[in-house]
This record gives sequence, C-alpha cells and structure tokens, in this order.
Amino acid sequence: MAERLTITAAAIQMDARLGDVAGNLARAERLVRAAFDRGADWVLLPEFFTSAIGFHTALRQVALPPDGAATQLLCDLARAHHGIVGGSFIAAENGEAYNRFVLAGPEGVLGQHDKDQPTMWENAYYVGGSDDGIIATPLGTVGAAVCWELVRTRTAKRLRGRVRLVVGGSCWWTTPEWPLVRALLRGSDATNRAIMRETPARFARLTGAPLIHASHCSRFVCATPLLPLVSYPSHYLGEAQIVAADGTVLARRTYEEGEGVALARLALVPAAPVEPLPDRFWIPELPLLARALWRYQNAHGTRAYRRVRAARGFNWQQQGWERQRGAPLVERPLPAARPDADTASADRPPIH
Repeated sequence: MAERLTITAAAIQMDARLGDVAGNLARAERLVRAAFDRGADWVLLPEFFTSAIGFHTALRQVALPPDGAATQLLCDLARAHHGIVGGSFIAAENGEAYNRFVLAGPEGVLGQHDKDQPTMWENAYYVGGSDDGIIATPLGTVGAAVCWELVRTRTAKRLRGRVRLVVGGSCWWTTPEWPLVRALLRGSDATNRAIMRETPARFARLTGAPLIHASHCSRFVCATPLLPLVSYPSHYLGEAQIVAADGTVLARRTYEEGEGVALARLALVPAAPVEPLPDRFWIPELPLLARALWRYQNAHGTRAYRRVRAARGFNWQQQGWERQRGAPLVERPLPAARPDADTASADRPPIH
C-alpha cells in the first residue's frame, strides 16, 4: 500500500489578458512565485495560462513551441523553488496545435497531456490529443485533466483508482452579457456557475484522488461564432479550488475574489473512489442550451481551424517559428498592475 503523504498545494486564479502571451507569462511568473513564497510545494496554473481563450483572431498567433517560453518558464520556476509547477497552453508540433498541459519539476519536464477534445470555439485553434494523462512524479502517478475533461465520464474512467492526485485547470467562460437578453440568460448563467463550482469536488469523488484546480477570472470581449458583427462580452468563472479525495473543498477562490492563490495542505492517500461513474457521456446533467452550443460551436470551430490551417494563417505555420524560445527568466518584464474597470478594455486586442 502506498504511504500517506501531505503536500502544500496552490491553485492559481489568473486575470489573464486575451491573446497577450508576453504579459500573461509575466503575470503567471509573479503568481507562481507568490505561491511558493507562501510555502507551496505544488503550484498549478490554469488552462491557457499564456493566452486565455475566446473566439478571436488574436488566438491564431498565440501558439508556442513545445519547448518554448511557457515550458521554459515552468521548468525555471520549478528549479528555482525546488517544487512542481504545471499549466496548459496552446503548443504546436508536427503540423498541428494542441492544448498541452505540462508538469515540470526541478529536473525538468515530468510529463505532459494534450486535452482530448476542444470545447466549443476552442476547436478553431487546436485539435484533440490521445494520451491517457498519466504522469509519473516523485510522489507517484498523477492524472492531468483540463476544463471540460472534468465533466466527461470517460476522463474519470481513465483516471479512476490509478492516480494519487489530479492536476489541471480551466478557462471556463459564461453566457454573454448582452443587455437586451441578459434577463433571459440569467438562469443559464446560474446553472453554468453551479456546474463549474461543483465539478472539482465531484471529480475527486469519482476518481478517489484529491484535485488541484486552477482557473481564470478575467473579463473579455470576443466575437460570436456565426454572428461576426456581434461581440461576445463575458468573463471566466473563477473557482480555483483544492479538493480532498472525498470531495471536501479545502481552499477556494471565487470569481468575485479576483486574481490570487488558493492554498491548502493536501493529503495524498491511496485512491478510493466514493461515487459510482455515471452511465452517460457527461458527468453533470448539462442543460439543453449547453448541449446545443457544444454541437454547433464544435462543428463551426473545427471548420474554422481547417480553413485557417489550409491558408497557413496560424503563427506556427510561419517559417522559422519553431526556433522561437523564451527570454531568460531574469530578462522577463514584470506584469503591469490590473487596470481599473473604466480602462480595462484598453489592453485587450480588438475584435476582427
């Protein structure tokens, strides 16, 4: 039987800027250092920590090489603080882009996982992977799961009883803030928030493993798929959480609390699932609107990816791109302070 171990876990909640890779790398560095300064051993950054996500042409230019600036940052921070750091970003290799989660330790990359299926408009920027998400670490095997992988039964099935810890994060957005229909969407927004809030704990119970879940809390504006003249103003839902294997939430950071770190002591115990797997594709009961958006945006995004790829419109298709590397850690600029609400849109890229 595996011995019981305890770590100090940190889940980062980021106020990232859509498409601003350099700025987000600097912001991520500051937050990870703050978590280690508070005593963390394991620090998790959210999904798309380099870019956030939305339906926006700026996202065609955010992919990084597998061993580029994002991976270098994770490795540098893990080595500097003698800890474990992970997060996901859009990485490109062998003629495709992926949503790649990388876990790094003091000696370098411990392992990686490519999200198995893009969610909705994410399909416009990368394709799904096929690995099992199992990563060997000094403390035993851990499982990687990213955003809506956490609401699919097949993800829980592949990790159930096999890992001591689940690591990952989300970039989970909500309904658009359109003034004329805001009241009509209020119920959908509340349901979406509830599913996000409850997902980490339920996934821990299904897999029998504790979970570190990082998140985003930014406001953003992008385009609306199939409605190119209609903007989509919205925000990500927050909910950075650290959850025990029985589903007890040990630390949580809500959207309203903004950017920061959720920190807690976390026991790694032999896996013991406490909830049966649902006999369906989705773990929660997704409402009809969410399922309809899933279908139409998946199809629309997939076509957009193929079209842009055929036109060589992604940054990773440009000559010499694979030679890009991150600047040395000491040369990276410090992140700017968060703008006031009245000027928050000034540093975001325009919609195209």
